[in-house]
Amino acid sequence: MVRWQKSHGRHSLPWQNTRDPYRVWLSEIMLQQTQVVTVLDYYRRFLLRFPAVTDLAAAPLDEVLGLWSGLGYYSRARNLHRCAQDIVQLHGGQFPQTAELLQTLPGIGPSTAAAIAAFCFTERVAIFDGNVKRVLARVTAFSGDLASSAPARELQAIATALLPRRQLDTAMPSYTQGLMDLGATVCTTRQPACLLCPVQTLCRGLAKGEPQAYPVKTRKLKRSAMALTLLWAQTPDGAVWLERRAAPGIWGGLYCFPVFDNEETLLAALPAKWQNRLIAVKPFVHVLTHKDMR
Repeated sequence: MVRWQKSHGRHSLPWQNTRDPYRVWLSEIMLQQTQVVTVLDYYRRFLLRFPAVTDLAAAPLDEVLGLWSGLGYYSRARNLHRCAQDIVQLHGGQFPQTAELLQTLPGIGPSTAAAIAAFCFTERVAIFDGNVKRVLARVTAFSGDLASSAPARELQAIATALLPRRQLDTAMPSYTQGLMDLGATVCTTRQPACLLCPVQTLCRGLAKGEPQAYPVKTRKLKRSAMALTLLWAQTPDGAVWLERRAAPGIWGGLYCFPVFDNEETLLAALPAKWQNRLIAVKPFVHVLTHKDMR
């Protein structure tokens, strides 16, 4: 895996080839549920405005949320800001150097903590993101349902057992990056390029002729529908009425058009002199990961 990563892995991403925990942390948070191509511009803009964790900690939350606007999952931005403040206030501006301690910070879960610890401090700890789960489940033909905690822990134990044991200073970053790259570029979800895989001769899923049957995950995210009525109120000079959304919740802490449960509650809240000036617009649907909003 280490040899393959050096020859065939990704090397041009801006957060690679660094052991700065601030940059690795920022990239890991942004990459959660978000494609690399989307993250690139946001990552560069964040570093231009907040080149160090102290700059991020000192910034107003509104500015952080503004720079994050469009990236989605805004709780990540709020936790990013809180985490930066904790690092400055509780850790003297220095990131903890173990995965265990990193997980005590807001918004840093096991996989993000492992990535920071492995890349920046060469700790022998396994990252366990979606790419890594897929690669290891296929290589081992792991049949446990990863939607359940016990099988997930079992696969994570396998991931830990397979970690490098020598020359950790160079091996851990390369091995960790190699697994992530393999899952992102070769061992993909729908059309794995098995002939290009460096571990194809070891892959039990391929030997069974069904690598795409792994990983097994039966529990699917339940989708729900939500109907909202928004009010667009604009003054003659072009100013638009916005109000801050309550946190937590969808778009918590962000500014939004006034939101009502339905048209009746909007009318009840609106002064009578404005009601005859309302213009209905065509409904539209906004799709979130787990919710269809109309």
